[in-house]
Amino acid sequence: MFTGIVEEVGTVLATDATTLEIAIPAAWPDVKEGDSIAVDGACLTVVARGEHWLRVEVMPETLRRTRFASLIAGERSGQDDERAVNLERSLPVGGRFGGHIVQGHVEAVVTVLSTREEGNSLVCEMTLPVALRPYIVPKGFVALNGVSLTVVSCQGDRFSVALIPYTRTHTNLGRLRPGSLLNLESDILGRYLVQLVGHYAVPSQLPGAKAASDPLDWAFPERNSMGEDGGAKRQEG
Repeated sequence: MFTGIVEEVGTVLATDATTLEIAIPAAWPDVKEGDSIAVDGACLTVVARGEHWLRVEVMPETLRRTRFASLIAGERSGQDDERAVNLERSLPVGGRFGGHIVQGHVEAVVTVLSTREEGNSLVCEMTLPVALRPYIVPKGFVALNGVSLTVVSCQGDRFSVALIPYTRTHTNLGRLRPGSLLNLESDILGRYLVQLVGHYAVPSQLPGAKAASDPLDWAFPERNSMGEDGGAKRQEG
């Protein structure tokens, strides 16, 4: 598990069909083979380690869901800084939890549509795939290239975030431009909530269901357990 608080920015030194070799800071002596590490938000396993580099493996599902496929294929815009990747080690037990719960399970690649300066922030607008629209909400969490961010706005097929100066200088998001590709992971708590409500809160989907005055009665049927003889079915107040 990760928190979306990037520790370092590495550089992809070499790629092949199944691996990425990444330059890392010498200050990471505790990273070893078999460890999990978030690379641009994707949880990958370290399969080899040198003094200033590590190698991770990627499988077909990883390539389908992340920007690594275009990186390996060389389908880049010609900018060398696209080889910069955000790195975060897994959260240690008892460690400080500074962002939000990030699993490292990237769901989709989104494309930057525009960037603009606003005060001390950089506002970035991205595409929003149809399948992920229920999970991206204003002021909710989203992880982009492994960075924990707050959604500023959602408008149908797009959404935006604002980057503070620290994020711009300490992650690869400060190098964004229209056309840049980003790994996206939505908030796992939001995904579970949407699935729960979608399954239980729609009376028409339940056999023999009756109309409810409160949709939460379907999600939490125990709220009705007190009966109808004068006892309130839920406490108010």
